[in-house]
Amino acid sequence: MLELHNVDTYYGPNHVLKNLSLEVNQGEVVTLLGANAAGKTTTMKTIFGLVKPKSGTVTFKGQRIDTVGTDQIIMRGMALVPEARRVFPRMSVLENLQMGAFLNDDREAVDQDLTRVYTLFPRLKERAKQVAGTLSGGEQQMLAMGRALMARPQLICMDEPSMGLSPILVQTVFDTIQEIRKQGVTVFLVEQNAFMALNVADRGYVLQQGQIVLTDTAKNLLDNDLVRRAYLGG
Repeated sequence: MLELHNVDTYYGPNHVLKNLSLEVNQGEVVTLLGANAAGKTTTMKTIFGLVKPKSGTVTFKGQRIDTVGTDQIIMRGMALVPEARRVFPRMSVLENLQMGAFLNDDREAVDQDLTRVYTLFPRLKERAKQVAGTLSGGEQQMLAMGRALMARPQLICMDEPSMGLSPILVQTVFDTIQEIRKQGVTVFLVEQNAFMALNVADRGYVLQQGQIVLTDTAKNLLDNDLVRRAYLGG
């Protein structure tokens, strides 16, 4: 469904992603692990056209997307849950969710999607009229995930969804990722919390200094000595 092939991405003279290749198949949960400054967020920005690769290709459902704008990428069936949530703080919860459906003119379908999101996140229904900037961090993460789902994506990409959350809310986020997959949405997950990510993922990649240094099934990565030392405290 999603493939990055030999991607090189730069910020000015800084070579951030180096010959990076990865793929996400339909129906999978795939995680990209790495420490701070490994290049995880740059990978997301490259996928969504916010940064253009200097070389290599990004394809979605067999079509190149590294040559088109972010709006076109979203229209083709992808959605992003950005790092640090990035909700619209002065808008209500409902208005934030409606922003996720801005490409959909079918009001009945939008109402159905709202019902789906409220079923996943009952707290959002309770807070529908509340200004998003006054929500807790966990509630804002739910809102960011719900807003992405309102776009009816075939592939949802999540950038550090557990960042800054309490252990209970982290568990809620990863339970929701599993539920999203059950509903037929493919998930690409960028995470520092390797243990939680590998427990919901099918496969994983390990990114160090802009390069993929390891890829395997999630189960094998949990048992891998490098992963255990670097990310699991083993």
